[in-house]
Parts: sequence; structure tokens; C-alpha cells
Amino acid sequence: MAYGVFIHRRDSKYDDVVSTRYQFPKQYLSAAEKCEGDWIVYYEPTTVKNSRGYFAVARVDKIVPDLKSEDMFLALIAQGTYLDFGNPVPFRENGRYLEQGLINDRGVLSGRAQSAVRILSADDFARIVGQGLNCDDDSPPVWDPFHQLNARDRMTQLTSRALRDSNFRRSVLRAYDKGCAITGTRLINGGGRAEVEAAHIRPVDHDGPDSIGNGVALSRTAHWLFDRGLFGLADDLTILVSRYTNDPDSVQSMINETGKLIAPKDCRDSPRPEFVTWHRENCFKY
Repeated sequence: MAYGVFIHRRDSKYDDVVSTRYQFPKQYLSAAEKCEGDWIVYYEPTTVKNSRGYFAVARVDKIVPDLKSEDMFLALIAQGTYLDFGNPVPFRENGRYLEQGLINDRGVLSGRAQSAVRILSADDFARIVGQGLNCDDDSPPVWDPFHQLNARDRMTQLTSRALRDSNFRRSVLRAYDKGCAITGTRLINGGGRAEVEAAHIRPVDHDGPDSIGNGVALSRTAHWLFDRGLFGLADDLTILVSRYTNDPDSVQSMINETGKLIAPKDCRDSPRPEFVTWHRENCFKY
């Protein structure tokens, strides 16, 4: 087994859903198979506008042929392991490449940097993931410095619910600029902490991933209503109000004037349709 890097563009032509599967051509099969059963980081190349660099970590469950596409394969992501970084990591920082394994004997970037699937050294993995999981003032630390842990403890941290919740919160609040997507309010307390919460659209205990596309920033009241199915979302993100609310006028008055979810500025961070549909079909009370 080996750590790896999977390059993914959010405008990719491949059949990727990064929290569940990664599609790649046969030429990368050998490298991908080495990552089977181990962890990889996702990387968005600098050629993409507003690239997030290294933006997530996940564990590869297994590699299988893609039965829908000849000479294509799928890396299936182990359930519950995908995690967007609270702090996306740049490819290069202060003149230094985060992926030191890409530097050749002449001290320059090698051609391996163009490989869509490549092996990542343990040191580079720890450096990238550790920086991606770094806390900020709005989200106090709940884990030990990642680079100081041994390999086994690092894996324990990556599946820690406290760590995952903290990073999920920062990722979602960053995408929604710390504002409630239903009410439109943006409240920051005296300590600089946003009052909104990060809600999973498809809950974790129902196999929902810790990804921005499965998250929405909500005030505490809106979050409570959403989790209990009293708020829902149509396919076009129109906000639905359940007929089971005991005070429909008050609940309706909470909704921002557009009547729709206030989506992130970057449309690539908007709720994914499959999660919106799941919530409406399994949680929303019509």
C-alpha cells in the first residue's frame, strides 16, 4: 500500500464524485493499485481558476474496472473517509513545493507533476494533510499536530469525529461566507466566531460524506428545522416549508426574500443534487 495524489478538476470530463469514486484511464492503473487500501489526497491543478490546490483526503477502498467505459477504472472511496480540508493547501508556498517528492536530482520540478495519479511519500502526506487540518481562531484545535503522530495515530485522527466535524464546519462556513443560507443573516459574536452552524444535508449516520457539497451553513434555528424535515429543498434550491410546522407563518418569515437557498459564490461548492434529493425524499415532511 502507498499514499497517493489524485488530480481532480471540478470541471472534469471524467465521471468523478470525489466522495465516492474517482475515474481514471488504464495508464494510471499501476499507480492507483498501489494506493488500494491506503489514503490519498485530492489535488486541483493551478491551471484551474481559483484552484484550491490540495483540497481533501480520503481512503481508497478498492480499484475496479468501470463497466460503463472501456479501458477506464474506478477508485472506490471507503465510506465515511472523505474529508474536505478546512484549510486548502497550495501546491507551492513561500517558494517551496509542498510535494517535495516531485523535485528531481537537479532540484527542479519533475514531469511526474503532470501525472493524474501518483505516489506520495509519507513525509509529503503528513505535511500536506497536517497543513490542511490546521485550525484557525474560529475553530479551536481538537487534535494533536498531525506531523508529530505516528502512522497509526494519524489514521485514528483522520477518522476522529471531532476532527472531521471541525474541518467540515470550517469548509462549509468558508463556502457560505459565514452566513445562513436560508435566512440570509450573518452574525459574528464578540469573539469573532460565526453564529451559523454547518449542517449535513444527508446526515453522517445515513452515509452522508463530510464534503462541502453535502453541507449548508444554517443558523441554529434553521438547522433544527432542516434536520427535522420542517425545511426542505427543491431541485432548484427553492426552500420548502413542511405543512407539519405548528406556526407556518413564522417559519415562512424566516426565509430570505428570494425564497431560495443562498448558494455559495463558487457554484462548484453548491449542494450536490443527490444529497438534496435524499433529504427531500427521506427527511422532509411534506
